[in-house]
Amino acid sequence: MRVIVDLTRCQGYGQCAFLAPDVFTMNGEEALLYDPDPDDAQREHILRAAAACPVQAIHVDRMATRHRGTRAGPAPPAAGDGFRKTGRIVIVGASLAGARAAGVLRRDGFAGSLTLIGDEPYEPYDRPPLSKQVLTGLAPEDHTLLPRLRELDAEWLSGIAATGLDLAAKRVRLADDREVSFDRLLIATGARARPWPNAREAALEGVLPLRGMDEAARLRERLAAGPRRVLVIGAGFTGSEVASVCRVLDLPVTVVERGPAPLVGALGGVIGAAAADLQREHGVDLRCGVTVEALDGDADGRVRAARLSDGSTVEADVVVVALGAIRNVEWLRDSGLAAGVWGVACDAGCRAFDSNGLVTDDVFVAGDVARFPHPVYNYQFMALEHWGNAVAQAEIAAHNMISDQAHRWPHLSLPVFWSNQFGTNIKSVGVPTFADEVVIAQGSLAERRFVAVYGYRGRITAAVTFDQAMWLEFYQRLIERAAPFPPELRTADRAEERRPVPAEVPERLEATQVTVMVTGHDPAERRASLLHGDR
Repeated sequence: MRVIVDLTRCQGYGQCAFLAPDVFTMNGEEALLYDPDPDDAQREHILRAAAACPVQAIHVDRMATRHRGTRAGPAPPAAGDGFRKTGRIVIVGASLAGARAAGVLRRDGFAGSLTLIGDEPYEPYDRPPLSKQVLTGLAPEDHTLLPRLRELDAEWLSGIAATGLDLAAKRVRLADDREVSFDRLLIATGARARPWPNAREAALEGVLPLRGMDEAARLRERLAAGPRRVLVIGAGFTGSEVASVCRVLDLPVTVVERGPAPLVGALGGVIGAAAADLQREHGVDLRCGVTVEALDGDADGRVRAARLSDGSTVEADVVVVALGAIRNVEWLRDSGLAAGVWGVACDAGCRAFDSNGLVTDDVFVAGDVARFPHPVYNYQFMALEHWGNAVAQAEIAAHNMISDQAHRWPHLSLPVFWSNQFGTNIKSVGVPTFADEVVIAQGSLAERRFVAVYGYRGRITAAVTFDQAMWLEFYQRLIERAAPFPPELRTADRAEERRPVPAEVPERLEATQVTVMVTGHDPAERRASLLHGDR
């Protein structure tokens, strides 16, 4: 059987851990871990746990239910006569977003040809458990496969990468020289781990990224072997979660972060400082404001040490490279789409832009690879590597692919993110980096149990909780209503000092690796094209 817990909804009440303790465990006060593929003997206990969940976040043998913000109802009006029955839809990217879109298409009545193309040799799987349950040994990596996808009546082309797109002919080119035709295309190719930049050093035994199932399996084996020390390069969410797992396994771990504190790029300096204290309290050797200049190996090609920019050396026989992600857009080069290092640009209805800035009617984008405007954040384009965003955007894209123009929906869901670190459940709603101030509205930074509310020019734009997940929906509603900042609330755990301070978010950087060239004179001839850095 398959179990999915929508951790964007989970509030850490823990009834499931009491009713099915062999499947669900609480890591700290609110952080939930679970086995996604438990033994069938646990079914009765799991069903009881699902029924008892106050927020109905547990789903058995199926994907998570309709994302909040979408409505149940009759099938949407078809995009064209007969398209629902005879149309051809191709989804490139068979991970969470692609799989969710395929399920929604079938659920909402699309009976035409459906093809999923994925470069990994597996069925779609859930990535968040890889840096949590899999690394700790709570569940093997193959337990992360998403449920009930064999029943979709779809053609699966797994282990085959897409290498090109012909928009005019409506064909996707594959690595084995085949071409797949489509009427509508969904691009959901996601992102991959950014590798260590020195290829020779990256090839040393023991140097590992973490993004996919194979990488998680290799890292789990390394950690289980009991290394003398683990070095984590990068203190974003993935790097911080790996460090947390190391301490759970009682492994010495050093984290090197070029910024002033962990999580600064996502949550700003104020909350980053709290995350730094949390790591050090749990025995992490955290070094901020420095970088790794080189990795050294022994005569057998195994990593042994890292030389840092401050002149120090860290001896380690496992190095986890957690330097962020690269969006998988190379196959779209010269396709005519607005695709680059930022992802694939699309409108709020998930329709892709071409390189001229014109919206396409038959090409859609969803998940980590999508870059879309969000009205709540001044229509700024953003790309979000969030589980909840992948699910919500996939549902919007699927709905719009089989709807006429008058019945298409915008993707307006606020980003929701979670992370389990050092027994603490960290959750956020909104975009914390779109802020100029932050205030601790509830709880205490010192106790690592609080609600931080972010504001921009007098309006609430985001909230981050440490072991206070039950408040997240409340603040989500405030953000959606453009409530004033700082919030004036009367709560039992109201923070004593509620003075807003600068949020210390990093400067927003624009992608510069791609240049746009405009050609032609007559309006009918004017065209824009992308010039890539290697030309």
